[in-house]
Amino acid sequence: MYTGQCLCGDITFEYEGPLGPISLCHCSQCRRAHGSAFSASSPVQKVRFRFLSGEEKLTEYESRPGKYRAFCSRCGSQLYSRVDAIPGILRLRVGVINEPLGKGPAQHVYTGSKSDWFEITDTIAQYEKTERTGDPH
Repeated sequence: MYTGQCLCGDITFEYEGPLGPISLCHCSQCRRAHGSAFSASSPVQKVRFRFLSGEEKLTEYESRPGKYRAFCSRCGSQLYSRVDAIPGILRLRVGVINEPLGKGPAQHVYTGSKSDWFEITDTIAQYEKTERTGDPH
């Protein structure tokens, strides 16, 4: 069981299930949304994700057709993204999880559009676009 919350604590959630591989996304939309070199997310099963409080404060922004980024309307914390094409999966932002994850990132994605001010120095897999692997079942 994992629990998590946004920065202000108004939105809380729990997730009872496996976390998929953690991806570090370097695309320009993730960089803008997070104000950082990349976002860190893991695919999770939507049916095992439950809000405990503050769901009414959740706002979704359609960043491209069929892709939505969910965030707290009070503090702006990114919580997850989802795409219409894969309705059963949320890409949970792992920085909002309270518990230790017990694993590190599995891959860098969209490295073809990464920022010029950040250098990848680890040895995990890198993909120019994305690699769809390991969604939890």
